[in-house]
Amino acid sequence: MASTRDIRRRIKSVKNTRQITRAMELVAASKMKKAQQTALANRPYTQLMADMLAALSARVDDSTHPFLSAREVKTRGVLLLTTNMGLCGALNANLFKLTAEIKTPVKYAVVGRKGAQFLARSGRSLMAEFSINDRVPFSEVKQATEFMVRKYLEGEIDTVEVIYPRFKNTLVQEATCRPVLPLANLREFLDHRESTDSVAAQSRQDNREMLIEPDPRAILEALLPFYVNRHVYQLVLSARASEYSARMVAMKTAKDNASTLLDDLMLKYNKARQAAITNEIIEIAAAQFASA
Repeated sequence: MASTRDIRRRIKSVKNTRQITRAMELVAASKMKKAQQTALANRPYTQLMADMLAALSARVDDSTHPFLSAREVKTRGVLLLTTNMGLCGALNANLFKLTAEIKTPVKYAVVGRKGAQFLARSGRSLMAEFSINDRVPFSEVKQATEFMVRKYLEGEIDTVEVIYPRFKNTLVQEATCRPVLPLANLREFLDHRESTDSVAAQSRQDNREMLIEPDPRAILEALLPFYVNRHVYQLVLSARASEYSARMVAMKTAKDNASTLLDDLMLKYNKARQAAITNEIIEIAAAQFASA
């Protein structure tokens, strides 16, 4: 049996670990709430843009737009959204598993150090790495999106897809590959957008007579690239909420395991101390019996 000194040392170590994981759980819970609020706050703006595009869909021929015209897929382009830090359960592992299932030629851009490390270890083609801070500013997400769109328009890649952890609820984050470009038509593009709910919101078709200036085609040319940026931005917000949710759950599990281990160690320590006291009493009694 381990000595009481060794057990006390382990108890102190486990208490420190429980304190750290408890603090990390609270921080992750706070950040998760802020990330969810940000995603919800962004939703009406994205919905309004979707309604505007839906109003244009019946008034313009979108078959010639480069974002909506199909092409032969020779090289896929994937934006991989991962975390900068670990301690978030199987979140990144699930993303890497989905990435490893891609067997066709593909080029990657990545957000997050974990994704860049995985692509480097596995020898996959990495075009660029982007860093986005905890506040998830639109300007930083826009840089990554515009990079992918530029590579798509130049013909270096034939698709733009996003692999990210889709936030379903606090306990479930689903690794998802979502196509962004190209899509068959504007209606399909709108139906593939991200929603904070489990059921994707549908755009409202506006059939009213309206005057569009300068013309529907020009409006589509200006609005669609910006909507792509907002679409990817919504995916990044979902990924960030998933990260904090997974980290909160992982830290809570670690804290609970530390508490269970601490109870076992306290029981073992009390048994060891009682055994030591019993041995001392036996030794004293034996010494007194021998002297008598």
